[in-house]
Amino acid sequence: MLRPRIIPCLLVQDKGLVKTVGFSSPKYVGDPINVVKIFNEKAVDELAVYDIDATVRGHGPDYKMLENLAFESRMPLCYGGGVKTVEQVKTIIGLGVEKVAISSAAVANPRLIAEAAEAVGNQSVVVVLDVKPRPRSTIYEVWTHNGTVNTGRLMSQVAAEVEKLGAGEIVVNAIERDGQMKGYDLELARQINSAAKVPVTILGGAGSLAHIEELIRNFGVIGAAAGSLFVFKGVYRAVLVNYPSIKERDQLLHHVSKQVA
Repeated sequence: MLRPRIIPCLLVQDKGLVKTVGFSSPKYVGDPINVVKIFNEKAVDELAVYDIDATVRGHGPDYKMLENLAFESRMPLCYGGGVKTVEQVKTIIGLGVEKVAISSAAVANPRLIAEAAEAVGNQSVVVVLDVKPRPRSTIYEVWTHNGTVNTGRLMSQVAAEVEKLGAGEIVVNAIERDGQMKGYDLELARQINSAAKVPVTILGGAGSLAHIEELIRNFGVIGAAAGSLFVFKGVYRAVLVNYPSIKERDQLLHHVSKQVA
């Protein structure tokens, strides 16, 4: 049975974990391996790890870090950051990572999606679209390079293109909601959920389990990803790795039981 997924999203910078606000002001939150071990104990649905400097600085994936993460992880693992070639995709999958996320390269070289899907399977190819609305609008455009380069392309058009090329999943990251913890952009979720036939995950804005519940209640089988929610506690944002218990998850997910029965 298909079900929603609740996905912690970890950002890597200089081999440490950080959390950003609006794609800037990174705050150190811990060691990646230690955090993976904690999430193991909490029986997390899936874990996403993104190297936020790889594309901007022009370097490829840190294979040693990925090997260590995959070895420790007892949950499905998705990695993104600096992936530009099908050879890199195959190497990452070979290390034990279940999914590879492609972002800037998916826009610059769309054929990479098709080549990667052919090499490792559609289910292992994720495309991440970082988006912002146009001023005073609900028309969303795709940005790259940590939200600094506007491609001028519409989210719906890019989503349709990458799906046709073979992406098995689309993650949409709301740049302006990053780290705000004020709730998901439900209009953004509505648009991408309507446009895509492949599984969709929404990232950016979650600050409480109520926000995840709201997303699932409105859109059913969807991925609810979050960063700050799972690494911070309280108004002063003290670092505390957390994740809803099985009972809490059951309560969150009961809204879709009839839809997927």
